Amino acid sequence: MRRSRSVARHGINLSLNDEIAQLRDLNLKGLQARWRSVFRREPLVHLPRHLLFAVLAYRLQADELGDLAPETIRLLKQLAISKSAIDAVRLISTFDRQGSRLKPGTILTREWSGQPQRVMVLDDGFGWNGKIYDSLSQVAFVITGTKWNGRRFFGIGDKTPVEATA
Repeated sequence: MRRSRSVARHGINLSLNDEIAQLRDLNLKGLQARWRSVFRREPLVHLPRHLLFAVLAYRLQADELGDLAPETIRLLKQLAISKSAIDAVRLISTFDRQGSRLKPGTILTREWSGQPQRVMVLDDGFGWNGKIYDSLSQVAFVITGTKWNGRRFFGIGDKTPVEATA
C-alpha cells in the first residue's frame, strides 16, 4: 500500500536518498514530528532516536520500492512468536520449500544419453513427450529406467553451500 508523502516532502520533489539523508540530520524531536506526518499517529515514547530513524527509513523505502510480500510478513510474525529455535528452523525450511515450487509454464531441460529432455510444468503435473505425469520422479524414471529424485535429476532443489558443508 502506497502512502501519500506530500506532507512529508513539504511539496518538494526529493529522491528517496535525499529523504533518508534528511532523516539522518533530524534530532529526536524532529524524528518524532516526521513519524507523526508519515504514520498519522504519535510515536511510542520509549523509542530511541536510532529506532525511529530505522523505522522511518524502512517505511520510506517500502513506500517507494514496495514492501515485503504477504507470505514473508506472515513468516516473520510466526517467527516472532515461535517458542524455540527448532520451531524457527522448521518454519524457515517450510517457507523455503514453498518458495521453490515450480510455476506452471516453466520448462525444465536435461540431457540424458546425448538426448535433450524437456519437461513442462503444468497446473496438474508435468508434461513430457505428450503425456502428463504426477511427479518429476515419474518423468525421470521413464527417461532413465531407474528410480531418481525428480528434482535432483533436473537440477532443482536444496543445494547446500560449500561453506556449510566444510
